[in-house]
Amino acid sequence: MKLDVIKLDGGTAGSVELVDDIFGLEPRADILHRVVRWQRARAQAGTHATLGRSEVSYSTKKIYRQKGTGGARHGSRKAPIFRKGGIYKGPTPRSHAFDLPKKVRQLGLKLALSAKAKAGALVVIDEATSNGKSAVLAKQVKDLGWKRALIIDGAAVNETFAQAARNIDGLDILPSVGANVYDILKRDTLVITKAGVEALEARLK
Repeated sequence: MKLDVIKLDGGTAGSVELVDDIFGLEPRADILHRVVRWQRARAQAGTHATLGRSEVSYSTKKIYRQKGTGGARHGSRKAPIFRKGGIYKGPTPRSHAFDLPKKVRQLGLKLALSAKAKAGALVVIDEATSNGKSAVLAKQVKDLGWKRALIIDGAAVNETFAQAARNIDGLDILPSVGANVYDILKRDTLVITKAGVEALEARLK
């Protein structure tokens, strides 16, 4: 697959040949769904908790005598049946993460890249550099028509470019090692630098 390479100012910078095994696959919703679920489950904090019967604060004295009241025989106000009593089988802190084979995760990233390429939402730029001014970069992004874009750079992100992009709404930048299915799919436009293309192809070959 051949794609034109552009500059941030809108000029052309030749073309690049994309590997079909990474950018030319037929998207599969089932694989993408599995990988996104795996990502979101790993990101879930799992800090939810409630107080059980043994944790609520209340006197342990028997609340009334066993017989003669005409009511049920209770021994503790901590029972879940009472107001402010312990919660029965409430959530406890835990990890929501689960295992997903490495090959499936790798395939998911390839399919996400291929989905953007097939939809015409993949853009290759020469390099992601800036003078550090957000206003200048914001104008370039607006002129290029990027509203919600993710930029994937090479091994490291240019520091001045990251500084300029930090204040622009809808624009995110990641190094190639941070490229992931969820972030790619939730943006309208995927922008990859030439260095990013080389790094991704080396990572996924």
